[in-house]
Amino acid sequence: MAIKAIVFDIGGVLEIVPPFWVTSKWETQLGLQPGEIDKRLHDIWKGGSIGTITEEDVHRGIGEIMGMSEEQVNAFMDDIWKEYLGTPNIELIDYFASLRPKYQTAILSNSFVGARRKEQEAYQFEDKCDFILYSHEVGMQKPDPRIYALTCERLGLQPSEVIFLDDREGAISAANEYGIHGILFKDNSQAIADIEACIQAAQHE
Repeated sequence: MAIKAIVFDIGGVLEIVPPFWVTSKWETQLGLQPGEIDKRLHDIWKGGSIGTITEEDVHRGIGEIMGMSEEQVNAFMDDIWKEYLGTPNIELIDYFASLRPKYQTAILSNSFVGARRKEQEAYQFEDKCDFILYSHEVGMQKPDPRIYALTCERLGLQPSEVIFLDDREGAISAANEYGIHGILFKDNSQAIADIEACIQAAQHE
């Protein structure tokens, strides 16, 4: 069955994400043990990723749990967003944008409350594809098979008509199990070559 849609992840794919540095920086500043911030803020990070709390809840919760002032919380979250947004993978963004109108294109991202606004301001992803499906807006995350089902439903396509590119093996394994053509991102040239090869192979199935 011919490929009709191509879906990309964001972090680690369309965005080049730096090695995680924010929590270690702040643990040093606050005199905490390594891993302590993520341990204390586990419920905040989880709630923000599936949209059960608001951005205001995040800021308030961090202040209360970590004993931070409003200024400290704002500085901490500024660092979090710098890390989250990374830098643009320009070559791959240009390739992704070039796939339209021949193919439907979409973004499927495990995200955090506020990500749509932040990423649109930084990279204008909404202007480069048909839609973005953010985990914090739909209340589920990869590799939950329901999020792949929702993606295909939004596209109006069968899984076999869809390619999905992600940098996490678990997300790709789940996509493949659902029937989508999952491709693991390693670098730009490999990803583009594998997408093009998958398109060609699907034409002859």
